[in-house]
Amino acid sequence: MARTQGSHSDITGPRIRAAALKLFARHGFAAVSMRQIAAEVGLQAGALYNYTPDKQSLLYELMRGHMDDLLAARQAEAANATDPMTRLENFTRFHIRFHIERPDEVFIAYMELRNLTPENFAEIEGLRHAYEDELETILRDGVAAGVFAVPDPRIATYAVIAMLTGVNTWYRPRGRLSLDEVETLYWDMVRKAVSA
Repeated sequence: MARTQGSHSDITGPRIRAAALKLFARHGFAAVSMRQIAAEVGLQAGALYNYTPDKQSLLYELMRGHMDDLLAARQAEAANATDPMTRLENFTRFHIRFHIERPDEVFIAYMELRNLTPENFAEIEGLRHAYEDELETILRDGVAAGVFAVPDPRIATYAVIAMLTGVNTWYRPRGRLSLDEVETLYWDMVRKAVSA
């Protein structure tokens, strides 16, 4: 029997990950079956296992891909600023811009951590900590320079990231505010929250 055109792994693999992303974001990891993912891509359920060993692997690959993309994009952008205030503004604007373009990835990255195996969870948490550590370092540097007044930089890091990620829950491109306006408003709130 001839292979279906376009069924090779460099095409089908990404299609499977895109289908899993969409279904996990819409219905939740636990509620989605491998059969549903296969149907979304137009494969027989058994054929799916030629591309991925199991649903857990798909979830891990999606989260790992998101974190790798986030860290690479952040590294590319973070090198320019030196003073803590400019670095904090850069981080704030970057976080909103990067995440607003990836609502499904963000939803899964935050809501489906509990469904990772302990080994996969530890790896994803390590990547998350690498990202959070940059913000914590910015806040600590700002405290040392006397420009930020943050009694606990780690807790402030969690609070700022939660606030910035929250934009994904309400922002709509055709809404009252442009993304630039939202970035500026959030930057103003972050700045006021941490400034000395």
